[in-house]
Order: sequence, then C-alpha cells, then structure tokens
Amino acid sequence: MRVTVVGGGLAGCEAAWQLATRGIKVSLLEMRPLKSTPAHQTEYFAELVCSNSLGSNQITSAGGLLKEELKFLKSLIIEIALQTFVPAGGALAVDRNRFAQMITQRIMSHPNIEVKTEECTSLPEGIVIIATGPLSSEPMVDVLTKMTKSENLSFYDAAAPIVTGESILTEHGFWGARYGKGTPDYFNCPMTEEEYELFWNELVQAEQAPLHEGIEDDITVFEGCIPIEVMARRGKKTLLYGPLRPVGLIDERTGKRPFAVVQLRKENAQGSLFNLVGFQTRLKWGEQRRVFRLIPALQEAEFVRYGVMHRNTFINAPKVLKATFQLKDYPNVFVAGQLTGVEGYVESSASGLLAGINAARLLGGQEPLVLPEVTILGALARYLEEADPNGFQPMNANFGLLPPLNERIKDKQKRKEEYAKRSLDSLKQFLEIVQK
Repeated sequence: MRVTVVGGGLAGCEAAWQLATRGIKVSLLEMRPLKSTPAHQTEYFAELVCSNSLGSNQITSAGGLLKEELKFLKSLIIEIALQTFVPAGGALAVDRNRFAQMITQRIMSHPNIEVKTEECTSLPEGIVIIATGPLSSEPMVDVLTKMTKSENLSFYDAAAPIVTGESILTEHGFWGARYGKGTPDYFNCPMTEEEYELFWNELVQAEQAPLHEGIEDDITVFEGCIPIEVMARRGKKTLLYGPLRPVGLIDERTGKRPFAVVQLRKENAQGSLFNLVGFQTRLKWGEQRRVFRLIPALQEAEFVRYGVMHRNTFINAPKVLKATFQLKDYPNVFVAGQLTGVEGYVESSASGLLAGINAARLLGGQEPLVLPEVTILGALARYLEEADPNGFQPMNANFGLLPPLNERIKDKQKRKEEYAKRSLDSLKQFLEIVQK
C-alpha cells in the first residue's frame, strides 16, 4: 500500500522521508515547476523563501531544543541543514541553494519515493498527508475548506531583501555578535540619532506595494513577520526595541554602543550575499532601494532580491486537527506544515516528521503517537488541538507551551536547561516504550 504526500516543501519532504525510511512506498506530488507561486524562485524541493535562518541553535531556546528533538528523531531537514550551515553566531543558518539542492537529491534518489510533477486538485485515495504550504493553490484550498467545513484563515507574510556582500561599505560598520555570544558572523550597520531620524521619517512615508487579489485593507499579519514599515508606524522608538536595537553590541571603532544598528546575516557560505535581518517589507522595490540606502553602510547596496509580501493560508486547527496531525473527521488524512498553524521552518519540518511517522503507524495498524507534553514538539501539537478556536493564530515553538517544572527555579538560564533536560529525557523514555 502507498501513502500520498501532497507538497514538496519542508513538511512534505520530511513526511515523505520518514515514510520511505520505514519501508513504505510514497507518491510525492509537487506542482512546481509546472505551476509556481509568487514567492518561489527555483524548482527545488524545500526552498526557503523568507530567510535562510532556521533560528537559534542553543538548547536553552525553544527553537534550539526543538532541533535537538528532531535530531533524535532522525530528521532529514535538520541533517541537511547541519551539512549546509552558514556561520551565523548562535543561529542555524544555511546556504539556501545547497540546502534545497541536497534535499531534492535525497528525495529524488530514494527508491521508495515516486515524485510526480502535477497539481493536486482533489483528495487522493488512501492515507494522505497534505503539506501544500501557506501558498496552497486555489483547488487545494477548496479541498481543505470543504473537508474542514469552515473557512481557511489567512494572513500576510513578508520576506526581507538580500544585498551583495561586495556592495556593503564595510568602513561604515563592524562585525560582531550580540553580547559577544558565538562567532562574530553578523555585519552591523550602526546609525547615529540623526541618521536614524532621517531613516525613520522616510520609512514611515514610503509607498507600499498593493497586495495581490485586490485585498488592501484590514489584513492580519503574523507578528513575527510584520513588515518593518508597519512596525515603524507604531512609534519612532519601536524599531529601537526591535530589529534595530543596539543592546549587546559595541562598535569596535568607537568603543561605544551605537544609537541604532541594522544587522546583516550571511546568505551563503561565501559571504557574497547578505540578508537584512528583520527587514521584512511590502514597500515598492524602488522605495526599498531609496530608503534602505539611507543606512550608511548600505549607501551603495546592490539588491539581488527585494522584500515581498505574500499570502499565508492555514486551517483553524483547534476545530479540525488532532495532536497526531490527523483531521478529526478524516483520520486517513494528515495535515502538516504551516497549513496547520505552526509558524517557522523548523516547526513546519517537525509537523511533517510527526505526520509521516503517524501515517506509517496508521498504515501498519498501530496507534498514531501523541508525544509527551513536556517536549516542544508534543506541546506544539497539543496547542494546535487545544487552543481557543476563536481568533486562532499561528504559533512558534516557545517555552510558554510547556507545563511548569515541578521545582521553581529562579535562575532563567538554569530553568531553560532544566526544560531541555526534561524534554529530551522524556522523549527518549517515551520512544523506548512505544518501540518495544
């Protein structure tokens, strides 16, 4: 018997891999490059469209702990990310082209995976994992809407621009990591109060590009990807507590903390491309070039990709989804990735991993797994099932999802270390039991 996975993004590839490595035949349906989306630029699987960072690598962060859980569960996405990493301080950033190419090669060459380049317009028979992502085609959105008996929710997500490394005026900045943690892999572009004042004034007045589908007003944007110009309009100092915060950074040329700092992160191992950290935007391309070049180190910046804004679609998970990633009314149908309401590359991969494992168990006559609530993945899956369905919004991995520790620990670092230890110990014990 064969399982069908719809979608070749992070979640779909991870789900297909988990099934295939368990000896199960998989049909992986992906519409690109036959039909593309507004955000994708290549024909590769698992293309990263917003940023090349998979978040913190520190086990004392929720994202870092989730990565450790996925390593233990033999995640393909994390394995390839570690092989294609780009130095980024305490974060796991990747060379996005090598990352997507290597995942594509692994998926295409696995004997148990049959790749079909076609758009899925109806629900396949048998056990199915739907992982078509936040830019699902209209036919797939219609399928999901009918199955969930409710409207899909949508919000708008923005990507940051990328500039060439050789166009950065390095004499106007310095290398360094915040608080000196990790290697100094970020290039910091400092601004004086006067320079920031000019930048902020031009930013809040800059012209935005119209949204697709004729929707211009009253849109919902996930807070973690809010456009920088929208953030700036909340107040003149808002950016100074957000992406331009100078805390933990000392300009080695002056020995002082700058008034404001724009951080650039490497996009590839060669350092020939850099991402403007936190600069997700929907400004018109000409406006991006004009306003962002007001940053002294970027006066001559060459933009190889401008920021764009696109639609994200997701289901109202608490109404229709179980913590196993099965639809409540269709136990043979799993949903994975950002469609479920998880937010983030690693979270999407994690949902695909668990959906793949559970589809394999269902096919083998076993009960699908609900991971311990003290694990990040288990807690995130439970959140999707148990959150308030009224006004449901996407969720990142975070320690707030976990139940409190038995012992109150005042030291924040030690408390996070204990969360991590409890999670990994519990996961190991749980898997030892279910694998007997």
